Amino acid sequence: MSAQTSESRISIPGTRSHFLEPGRLRYLTGGSGPPLVLLHTVRTQAEHFRHLIPLVRQRYTVYALDLPGMGYSQIVPGASYDEPALRAAVTQLVTQLDLHDVTLLGESMGAVLALTAAADLPGRVRRVVAVNAYDYAGGIARSSLLARLIITGVIAPAVGPLLARLEPRPVMRAILRGGLGDPSALREDYLDELLRVGSHPGYPARAVYRNLPSLVAARSRYPEVTAPIHLVYGEKDWSRPSDRQANRQLLPAAEFTEVPGAGHFIALERPDVLDAVA
Repeated sequence: MSAQTSESRISIPGTRSHFLEPGRLRYLTGGSGPPLVLLHTVRTQAEHFRHLIPLVRQRYTVYALDLPGMGYSQIVPGASYDEPALRAAVTQLVTQLDLHDVTLLGESMGAVLALTAAADLPGRVRRVVAVNAYDYAGGIARSSLLARLIITGVIAPAVGPLLARLEPRPVMRAILRGGLGDPSALREDYLDELLRVGSHPGYPARAVYRNLPSLVAARSRYPEVTAPIHLVYGEKDWSRPSDRQANRQLLPAAEFTEVPGAGHFIALERPDVLDAVA
């Protein structure tokens, strides 16, 4: 096993890091009030919510999880990164900390996990906010031609492992900016943090990308959610209108918000919107 002993260089006021065992899952927590569990996007970590946490911690106790192998959670060689395995980490956080009256708020991959974890935890989850749910084919490859070429290469059998270890700063910047309506919302210190974490031995970027189809399959669990659901999409999200409409039809009772001008990473560019719907 490869344990991560370093800590993020991004400090979020009023929060501290803790770890859950087994699996040494790292999470940030702070604030006061009922629990708000934050679940991050593909290839990011708890600091993805650095701008949202200060807005909500006066009325929620925040728990921002680093999903398995990502951020500063432990990297376990050979571990699974399919949707059920990632969801298990979310349910572990909620049950091991004995959280009740929980709001699950996830973005992208985290939105799918918020919905499926809510299906597993009907007695503990009060509400789900699913932001730009990553539950359609293509996903990050729709960010740009560059993203499509890189992600296709990363999951390829021969060159994939090599490409997964090479993350040139300009390439990472371009891919992330492709998920923003306002490219200036990508801060350089956050880019530094993602590149630093991505250099951890065994970082599972390739495994996560290869298991993204399991997020699409997980849509079948959505109707099992009994808690109220709020679907949030950026106007310029990678999802197509048909993808959004499909979820509205699947979840006819859900609230729906479209954020004008916003892209895939609403937590980075419009945390005020998430503060309002949380």
